[in-house]
Amino acid sequence: MGIGRLGVLGAGQMGAGIAQVAAAAGYEVVVRDIETRFLEKGVAAIAASLGKFVEKGKLTEAQRAETLSRIRTTLAVEDLRDSDVVIEAVVEDAALKKAVFRELDPLCPPRTIFASNTSSISITDLAGATGRPDRFIGMHFFNPVPLMSLVEVVRGLATSDATAKAITDLAASMGKTPVEVRDVAGFVSNRLLMPFVNEAFFALQEGVAAPKDIDAVARLGFNHPMGPLELADLIGLDTCLAVMEVLHAEFGDPKYRPAPLLREYVRAGRLGRKAGRGVYEYAP
Repeated sequence: MGIGRLGVLGAGQMGAGIAQVAAAAGYEVVVRDIETRFLEKGVAAIAASLGKFVEKGKLTEAQRAETLSRIRTTLAVEDLRDSDVVIEAVVEDAALKKAVFRELDPLCPPRTIFASNTSSISITDLAGATGRPDRFIGMHFFNPVPLMSLVEVVRGLATSDATAKAITDLAASMGKTPVEVRDVAGFVSNRLLMPFVNEAFFALQEGVAAPKDIDAVARLGFNHPMGPLELADLIGLDTCLAVMEVLHAEFGDPKYRPAPLLREYVRAGRLGRKAGRGVYEYAP
């Protein structure tokens, strides 16, 4: 199928990043969120990100302006009805994701593909909330979206070959490297990453080392670009906790039990960079 127009559900960190790379690749993008302030914050983040590419000589000012001109925002879900693909990027909550797809399903024509940016939730389960499970797929981007090349393409039980090819081609057209994975909790990325992050919280909770020293071990000893606690702050501690809860519930294995300290930070509103404080504190 030919893809020319994309809808993005959610203007947060991931939704804004997805909108940016899609618009930069030449697609017309409509971003929908539930409040104007979320849309304004998302567009500001996109403009700032594109500005950094201009500063580094990777984009011209004209290309930056052209990319921004392809992005439109809306509060009305009806404005997504003409999208060829709708990519959902709301918070990592299965009930909420199903609700937005149930709302969208009767509005979009049968040809529209629904893709979820979920980092751990079953694609088959989410697809069951729609009348188009053959045109439902996982499209898991990584943060920060404009810089990270990987996209996990996750086929649900009923996802058609045509849908998988269309989304694989779409990811490649955005300059990403698509990797197809099975619909298993956490897929590949978070099945490997989140237990590592979770164990760092256990180490912090037990006083094994200070946060900066735990992160230094990963950066200097494992040659990771960021330590696990720094990375958790970037991802969002609420997202990390949600993924661990999915892994724990799905596999029933105590090795996936969320660290109590991680849960305590989330309850305290210490969600990471987006909240100004997580493991570390951040300037406004």
